[in-house]
Amino acid sequence: MVERVLVTDEAKRVIDSLREEHGPLMFHQSGGCCDGSSPMCFAKGELMLNDTDVHLGNIHGCAFHMSKDQFEYWKHTQLIVDVVQGRGSSFSLEIPVGLRFIIKSRMFSESELEFLQQNAKE
Repeated sequence: MVERVLVTDEAKRVIDSLREEHGPLMFHQSGGCCDGSSPMCFAKGELMLNDTDVHLGNIHGCAFHMSKDQFEYWKHTQLIVDVVQGRGSSFSLEIPVGLRFIIKSRMFSESELEFLQQNAKE
């Protein structure tokens, strides 16, 4: 099984903490507004999604989306959500506690891309 988005154990701990305070959560990969290109965490339903957004998968019980336009740039890449100390400038829920989610990435292998393409058609 190949997943488009993964999450580190440290980021999972932050998600658990945010979930306790805010309830169910969702993520959207920012397209460059506010804090560059950062994963942004919202209370589920707080960010309105539409047919211009792509669901990449779920991380630690949270849906993860990005815009179709941005997906075209990232579709060959596996995203890994991590967290670091520091205050970003986005509207993401972790910002007030002095943390920020970040994206690490790696290119998919040819066989992984083939798997993803075959499963996208089903």
